[in-house]
Amino acid sequence: MNIKVNSLKTAVFLLITCLFLSACNGKFPGADARKFPADPKERVKQNLKEGRGFTLNDAFGNDSGGRFDFASSNSLWRASLDVIDFMPLTSVNYSGGIIITDWYSDQNKPGESIKITIRFLTNEVRSDALDITIFNRKCMDSLINCKVIETDKVLVNEIQKQILKKAAIYEKESVQKRRKRKE
Repeated sequence: MNIKVNSLKTAVFLLITCLFLSACNGKFPGADARKFPADPKERVKQNLKEGRGFTLNDAFGNDSGGRFDFASSNSLWRASLDVIDFMPLTSVNYSGGIIITDWYSDQNKPGESIKITIRFLTNEVRSDALDITIFNRKCMDSLINCKVIETDKVLVNEIQKQILKKAAIYEKESVQKRRKRKE
């Protein structure tokens, strides 16, 4: 019995070793030195050009001009939070560019509630900077037998318009503050 177990272990080990060795075929990614420059700076440039890396200079470089990417300095972010400040938030991720509210119900309509998701596509204040989705939940008995549907674009457009108006005001104030600092 002990010999059979040892034989089985050896056979499994050899099978796994053969699989690993046959998978290699000597073709390792990046193994061909002819395709990559010898100079490290040139390799970095090539990797960035091909989208295979990042640099910290973009975040910490001297060309930032004193611009900080904190949530409080982003006009769209601040405006979005101000517009939906009456709703409880489920998830807020500035680096991921998303705000998700919890289900919100008006006291006059306890069987109905809405949930808003705001995705930031850019930091610039413009009409295509936000992707807003609003879901409407209607429940028959308390929170049982509910139906969730995406709302029509009317409410989405209204919220987007309010956010953009407020963001434009914040952006204008920010530009004025920067001008005063330079003077």
